[in-house]
Amino acid sequence: MTALAIRTESLTCDFETVRAVDDLSLEVPAGSVFGFLGPNGSGKTTTIRLLLGVLEPTAGRAEVLGFDSRTQGDRIRERAGALLEHPGIYERLSAEDNLEFYGRVWRMPAAERRARIRELLSHFGLWDRRGELAGKWSRGMKQKLAVARALLHRPSLVFLDEPTAGLDPVAAVSLREDIGALAAREGATVFLTTHNLAEAERVCDLVGVIRGGRLLAVGPPRELHSRAREPGLEVVGRGFGEELIGRLGAHPEVAAVRRADGRLLIDLRGDASAAPLIALIVHAGGEIEEVHRSRASLEDVFLSLMEEA
Repeated sequence: MTALAIRTESLTCDFETVRAVDDLSLEVPAGSVFGFLGPNGSGKTTTIRLLLGVLEPTAGRAEVLGFDSRTQGDRIRERAGALLEHPGIYERLSAEDNLEFYGRVWRMPAAERRARIRELLSHFGLWDRRGELAGKWSRGMKQKLAVARALLHRPSLVFLDEPTAGLDPVAAVSLREDIGALAAREGATVFLTTHNLAEAERVCDLVGVIRGGRLLAVGPPRELHSRAREPGLEVVGRGFGEELIGRLGAHPEVAAVRRADGRLLIDLRGDASAAPLIALIVHAGGEIEEVHRSRASLEDVFLSLMEEA
C-alpha cells in the first residue's frame, strides 16, 4: 500500500457567505509532486492553509504527514516547508544571511546549517553571489532564494504556491527544472499550485483540478488527457474541397472535421487508425504534404473541465 503524505476527507471551509473549499477528498502519495490547478479564487491557497493547520475547517478533516491538521498543526508545520504569496526574504540581508537566519530559527546545528546553505545556493546557481543583498537581485533569483529557504530544514513536505508566477519564461523554466530535480533528489513530497499548465504537465506526477472549491478531477496527467477532446490529425496540403470534407465527416472513425489555413483538422474517435483516412483523402484528389497526429494537452483537459463545471 502506498504511503500517503496528505489525505483529506470531505474537507470544507466557509468564509461568511463564501464556501472556499467544498467537500474536498484527496490523497497525495508520499514522495510525489502534486500539481493543484485552478483559476484565481478556486480555493487552492485556502486548501494549503487548511493542510498546514493555519485555518480550521468548517467540516471534514485532513491528515498531513500522519497528523490531524485541526489539532496537530504545529507538528505539521515543524515538518513542512512553505512558499506562499510572500517569499519571506529579507531584502536588506545577503542571500547567505537570509538562510543563516532561517537556519537558526529551525535550530539547525551550525555545521549542518552552513553545509546546507552552500548545498542549496550551489544547486540554484547562487553560491558565487551569496554575499549580495537580496533586495538587489532579479525577481527570478529572489524566487530561487525563497524556494531554498522553504527547503532549508529538509522538510518531508513542501508547499509551493504559484512559485513561477510573474517570472519571465527563461527564469520560470529554470526554477521549474530546479524544483523537479530537488524533489527527486531529496525525496520530499511537493504540493504545487500553478496556473502554468505546461509546468504542471512536465513536473507533476499527479494533478488535481479545482474550481469554486470543488475538486473536478485528479490523476496522472496522461490519464486526465482522456477527459478532453478526442485525439486528432492535422493534414497539411491542397485540394481539400467540400466534397472531401463531407466524406471524411461521414467516416465512422471521425468525430469532427474542419478546414483552416490550408489544413484539415480531424478529430478521431478513440484510437482510430489514420491510414484509412489518408487513403480516402488521396483517393479523393487531395494532395498531402504533411500529417501530424496529436493528443490532448493538459491545457485541453483543464479547459474541458472548466466548460463542464
